Amino acid sequence: MSTKILKSSFSFLSALEKNNNREWFKSHKADYDMAKNNISDFADALIIGLNQTDNIATPSGKKSMFRIHRDVRFSKDKTPYNTHWSGAFSRTGKARRGSYYFRIQGNDQSGIGGGFWGPNSDDMALIRSHFAQEPERLRAILNDRTFKKTFGTMQGEQLKSAPRGYSVDHPAIDLLRYKQFFIFRIFSDQEVLKENFYQEALKTLHAIRPFFDYMSEILTTDLNGESLIE
Repeated sequence: MSTKILKSSFSFLSALEKNNNREWFKSHKADYDMAKNNISDFADALIIGLNQTDNIATPSGKKSMFRIHRDVRFSKDKTPYNTHWSGAFSRTGKARRGSYYFRIQGNDQSGIGGGFWGPNSDDMALIRSHFAQEPERLRAILNDRTFKKTFGTMQGEQLKSAPRGYSVDHPAIDLLRYKQFFIFRIFSDQEVLKENFYQEALKTLHAIRPFFDYMSEILTTDLNGESLIE
């Protein structure tokens, strides 16, 4: 099993970006298959590494990968293919929340991260109630030296004002405005092609755990600490 991202996998994406049409893609199907297998092997290795400290439900690297075909039904951009490789690893069980994510993309836009991209209304209410009651717990995670060095800060779409039921003067308003909650580390093309990228990627995924552990806790308990898992 290869843990190295091949230069040819980047070359395919670069060529696809310049020739994003079905005719070119069909004539280069063999190149696509080779590159996809390389990324799938890399994802397999990440799953094995993650399972040493976590419990991953995604069964294989191949199953983790998102389709390269774009859904263009509601997009002004009608190019048929994504020009990056990406995938996600879900965690096992109701008590483990959050998904890990990877993206392999040229122009120094590859990344490793994870989080919560679309919380439903019930989860959002629970998250905000915990943030409002004890914001210092999340702040401690976000201000940790390792976290800041690895990810910088938490990312995600935010409200322009306060969410319903909260004042704009609330001491945790900066956290309460978030509608998404994810963290991400960007890698340059040169970093991705290094022999040690797998180790750096896995190290980055492991660094997400304090954030996932906290978010899993608040999404599965009420404000009194009682479990909400049936």
